[in-house]
Amino acid sequence: MIVTRSILEVRTTIDAFGAASIGLVPTMGYLHDGHMALVRQASADNERVAASIYVNPKQFGPGEDLSRYPRDLERDLRLLASAGVDLVFAPDDASMYPPDYQTRVIVSEVTRHLEGARRPTHFEGVTTVVAKLFNIIHPARAYFGQKDAQQTVVVRQMVRDLNFEVEIVVCPTVRESDGLAMSSRNKYLDPEQRLAAPALYRSLKSAEALWLDGHRDSDSLRAAMEHALASEPLAEVEYVSVAHVDSLIEWQGSIPTDERAIFSMAVQFGKTRLIDNLLVG
Repeated sequence: MIVTRSILEVRTTIDAFGAASIGLVPTMGYLHDGHMALVRQASADNERVAASIYVNPKQFGPGEDLSRYPRDLERDLRLLASAGVDLVFAPDDASMYPPDYQTRVIVSEVTRHLEGARRPTHFEGVTTVVAKLFNIIHPARAYFGQKDAQQTVVVRQMVRDLNFEVEIVVCPTVRESDGLAMSSRNKYLDPEQRLAAPALYRSLKSAEALWLDGHRDSDSLRAAMEHALASEPLAEVEYVSVAHVDSLIEWQGSIPTDERAIFSMAVQFGKTRLIDNLLVG
């Protein structure tokens, strides 16, 4: 496995791969089984697998957890090596954003809602760094987890708009045995908060049960999630959402029976902010 911080070395390595198809797994490190599921899918679909490890400062807003975001590069590299990854790109800030850096990639509409409404610079940072990774590595496919649902919508929009020759593959959310979506930020939860955190998944499943029973009133579906979360005292609800899967605009009134929806939420446990979602329909 080749590990490098150098963009030039990445390109030299990619050239040596020849015409082999490359699957890219972009990460911010501190890997868990959700990341490794992406690596396994990339390995199944492609001749070569590349992963990036970069805590991208451009996607953290003021007061967010950039300085304390968990990092363990040596552990991450052991996991990736054991999974058969061919190339790991682990750049530093100076490589990605040199002093004269001036360019941003902005997707305007699907970033207005949900996470984008509350973290207004976040997706600009995501699309900028992902565009750079695509241009550096030239993958045939790039792999993202469904847990960050809005991110997948935003990246797909960018790929369509800018004519990137890359297929975006979205893999199912990987969960702990109690339903909590795997996330590097779960490390921040204290034992009491960790016991409370599966309330997100329970609330999503309560709305899904209504949906499967034929209920399509969007306000009732949101209310079901809010009611389930209200039973957990440690959960401070930031938002619950029942939105269109492509536009991410909130459904109002009754959702047509031939349409799909995404149930999602952001919930704070102490200083730790968790998100989760389910696709229905």
